[in-house]
Parts: sequence; structure tokens; C-alpha cells
Amino acid sequence: MAIDTAQSVHVTPKSKFVRHTKIPTLIFETSSELAKHVANIVADLIRAKIKEDVPAILGLPTGSTPLGVYRELIRMHREEQLDFSNVVTFNLDEYWPMDPDSIHSYHTFMRENFFDHVNVKPENIHIPRGDIAADDVDTFCEEYERTIEKFGGLDLQLLGIGRSGHIGFNEPGSARNSLTRLVNLDPVTRRDAASGFFGEDNVPHHAITMGVGSILSAKKIIIMALGEHKASVVNRAAEQEVTDEVSASFLQTHTQSQFVVDNAAAAELTAVKTPWIVGNIEWTPLLEKKAVIWLSLQVGKPLLKLETEDFLHHHLHQLIQKYESVGEIRQRVFDSLLDGISTKPAGTDRKKVIVFSPHPDDDVISMGGTLITLADQGHEVYIAYMTSGNIAVFDHDALRHIDFVHEFHKLFHPDDHGFLQHLEDLKESIESKNAGDLDSQEMLGIKGLIRKTEATAGAEVAGVAEEFLRFLNLPFYRTGQVSKKPIGEEDIEIVADLLREIGPDQIYVAGDLSDPHGTHRVCAEAVINAVNVVADEGISPEFWMYRGAWEEYEPHEIERAVPLSPEVVLKKREAIFKHESQKDSAFYPGSDKREFWVRAEDRTRNTAKVYNQLGLPEYFAIEAFKQYHGEI
Repeated sequence: MAIDTAQSVHVTPKSKFVRHTKIPTLIFETSSELAKHVANIVADLIRAKIKEDVPAILGLPTGSTPLGVYRELIRMHREEQLDFSNVVTFNLDEYWPMDPDSIHSYHTFMRENFFDHVNVKPENIHIPRGDIAADDVDTFCEEYERTIEKFGGLDLQLLGIGRSGHIGFNEPGSARNSLTRLVNLDPVTRRDAASGFFGEDNVPHHAITMGVGSILSAKKIIIMALGEHKASVVNRAAEQEVTDEVSASFLQTHTQSQFVVDNAAAAELTAVKTPWIVGNIEWTPLLEKKAVIWLSLQVGKPLLKLETEDFLHHHLHQLIQKYESVGEIRQRVFDSLLDGISTKPAGTDRKKVIVFSPHPDDDVISMGGTLITLADQGHEVYIAYMTSGNIAVFDHDALRHIDFVHEFHKLFHPDDHGFLQHLEDLKESIESKNAGDLDSQEMLGIKGLIRKTEATAGAEVAGVAEEFLRFLNLPFYRTGQVSKKPIGEEDIEIVADLLREIGPDQIYVAGDLSDPHGTHRVCAEAVINAVNVVADEGISPEFWMYRGAWEEYEPHEIERAVPLSPEVVLKKREAIFKHESQKDSAFYPGSDKREFWVRAEDRTRNTAKVYNQLGLPEYFAIEAFKQYHGEI
């Protein structure tokens, strides 16, 4: 049994306790609020142990999920003098084989993101070593367990959760009593790590990890999850049966475990997805819309054909009691969806429009049909490409372009031996580097140029000429790695200057919670902050959000639906095809092996299909948007 939630979970104004879970679960409005909550728990533990004059023993994870916690702890150390000198740390895992100094090593990750910025004593830092010889791995793992025991066990274990439900690298099938050991990595885990290694082929097949039993021995456990791509596994771990197929589900048996999630990761929890099933709720217009659409799809009836019995048989008697008239309820929801259908998304008068594209292909992939429609209807459309997207170009594509330049130069400047030799040196630098090594700045420039020319070609197909394109190359992205810097003042000012230059009437921004690498979210934060900066200057555009390549808005969230004709869908496909370096093998495929154009077309056709099932006008395809209301 998990702890008594009412007594043990601290709920803040930015969080809420969710019912119907087998692990006490706290939902936060934003990832930053979640990070502050967890960091405060860590800080309180450290301060309490300082007063007791004993060490605080922490179990630490890696990955993108805990980064916000580490940044907040670093801030506390710098600004509030939080002292880490009495802290002893044990990391969960490390790839094997792996040089501790490799850029892919968790040793490097922890140094760069935490240990180099606080005063944890080097001798108190313990991380599994990936450079242990095969014959010595078992002995090392046994010693790792003994060292934890020597310190009296972990006071607090922080965890993330993988899409396969793993904690640490305890993949499906891991036993509850398993200890630190060498494991084979699940294909899903390796696929999810592919971007960090610049390709799945470069991801190690093995890792050393603390076991499920090692984790459950901690006195307190906090497991964190961020983003919609974690929503399904959060549901499995927190609400469904305990199973070794989802190692995180074993936390249900721990008396001091706690799940902390953001709104996106909580999306599949019963009390979030269908709260009317688990008890009384406070009805809002959005919740009413969500419930009635859900009911329509559940019973297979168009909205206007729903009957009182349908509501009564599907836990929606409260809704009837509030409004009394079923006809009033269904008509209001139907009308809200119908009113959102817009064949002229910027109206009839000529408008200035900026489409913000986080990567150089998000514009055409995610809202290419609307982009084409806006251009065709005579609006002054600009596209702002916010990052170079250079790390998403494979080496073989760079080699192909270098070969073209080489042959082109030989054709017109055959005597320029110096330049031709430079091209040969560039090819050699690619062919001789180790798999997963970082590119040089020169090579990143070449790969960025590939993405830029592809974006220009795609925009031209969509009807936006080159002079209306802006390549912002925001500084936060310029690390040459998948992990990026936090948003900064320079990023915000670049976007603000663009808003001042153009003075748009309408903007479109990728407000995507499911982006597994965070670039969409960071770019959205830059735009939101910039809009706030220029608002006092009289620049206040209509602000619409679209989704990235992974998911679509749920029907109840859609506030503007732009119908696409077969001809527009074909032109959108042509624009996506101009991104040749991304077409055949998307760099961040995750678990979805479909090419971007297939994914985009399936998504827009499915949205149109849902609208048809709800009894709304039937269209070939639909792109969906949501107006910005103050948070993402």
C-alpha cells in the first residue's frame, strides 16, 4: 500500500492531488513548478540532515526530466547558500561500455548539469562505471550495493520513467528483488535515446543499473514524468496492476512513494481524462465540451443525436442535473465546434502573419495546409525559423552535398586546388570521426545550410517567397548537442525585434507539449516572453498555437479548425518533400516509424474523420489550432 495521500502529499496553489491512483500523485500546471517542488523536498532533506550532523544520501537520475530540478538546486546553492557538503549521491545507471569522459556518459551529464555547480565532495559522488571490464562487472555491482548499505541506505531516491515503464534501466521483465547489475536495453529505450547519440545504431545495447529492489530500499521515492509521450505509461504505473512488465508499477508497494507529473503527463489518468467517472466534479465549459464529445464518440452517435439515456448510462447524470436540458447541452457543444471551423483563418482583409517554426520543417509538416491557405488568400505571410535544425542532419546527407559542391567547383573552377582540398578535408573529417562524436562548428554550419535551403524551397512551394523568411538561429539551440540551454534574454530579444519589425496581426506558434526534446516548448516560451515585452509598445497580435509532428489537439481543445482540400494536401506534401534530409528517415522518429508527410496526412484526415463522426460538416482533412490563453 502507498502512503495516505491526504496526510503526506503537500498540495500547492500550482498543484493538485489526483484521485483514483494507487501511487499518491500530484499534478503541476508546469514543469518548472514541478521542478521547484521536488527541489524544495531535496533541500529540506539536506538542511534537516545538516542539523542532525549526518549525511543526506540521495539517489539521482539522468535524462531530460530531472534537469529542471538540478537547475533549481543550483540556484538554491548560489542564491540561498544551500550547502551540499554533507550530501552523498548514488546515480541510478550508466551505459556499458562507456568511457566516463564521453559526451554520452552519465558521468559527463552529471558533471555538466549538476556536480560542477554545487559543492558535493568528489569522494561522495558514486556513479556506475561504464569502463569496467566484462569480467569485473559483477564484482563492481556487488560493491556498489555494499557502498549504499554502508551509508545506511538512500534517504531519497529521485526517478524518471521511461516509455516502457522502466525506472533506472530496469526494463520490462525486471524482478522486484533485482539489485545492481548489467542489463540488456529494451529496443524502445534505445530508440528513445537515439537522438542523444546521433542515431540509434550508436546507442549501446547494455547498461549497468541499480535494481528494482535497490530502488525500493530507499526511505522515500519521488518519480517524475513530463510530457504527453509519458501519459500512457504514467497511467499504467499509477493506476493499473503491479507487473514486472512496468517496473515503475512496483512503487505501488512502497509506503513512501510519490508520483509528480505535469498536466501533459497526467493526461491519461482516469481522474484527468474522464473525471466524471470517479466522482463529483465542478463543471466548466471546457470540461462540458470534453465530456459531451467523449460521450458522442463512445456511443457512436453524432452530437445532435445524443439522448438522455446516453448521458445517464455513461456517468454524466451530474451534467444533466446542472443544465436540466440535454438539448441545450448538446447544441452548445455542437455550435462551439461549428463556429470554430474557419475557411479564412486570417479573415478577408489583408493581414500580416508570422508563422513561428521551431525547426526548419515544422511549418509545413504541422500547419502547411493553413500556411498555403493564408498565402493563397493574399495575406502577407512571414515564416520565422527559430533554430537551425543542424543536429538533425545525418553525416551521409552532408557528404552528398559536399560531393555536389566538389563536382560543381571542379566544373567551373578546376584550378582552385586549395578549395577542392578543403572539401576533401571536410569529407575526411566526417568519415574519420567516431560514431556519435560532436560535429565541428564548420560542419554544423554546413548542416545548418542544408536545412536552410530545404526550408526555403519548402516555403516557396507553400507560396512564401524567400524575402519573407527569417532565420533567427536562437542562441539557446547552439550547443551542437541534443540537450539545449535554457531560454535566455538574448533569445527573447531576437523574437521581440522580429515582432517590432513586422508588427503582425496574427502569429502561429508551436505549443507542443509532446516534443520529446523540448525545443518546441522552449521556442514557445521565447515567443510568449517576447509578446509580453512588446505588448506595452502597442504590438498585440492574435496568438494561435499548433501542434508538432507527434500529436494533435484533442477535439475539445480545438478552437479553430481549418479545412484542407485534396489539392492543398498534395501541395503540403510537396512542401514537406523539399526537406530531403528529413524525408526518408526522420532523425527523431521515437516509436513512430512513419515519415513526417505520412504522419501529417494521417493526422489531418483523422481530425476530419472525428468531426464527421460528431455530425459536423465533412472535409477531406483539417488542421487544428488553439488560441493562447496564458500558459502552455
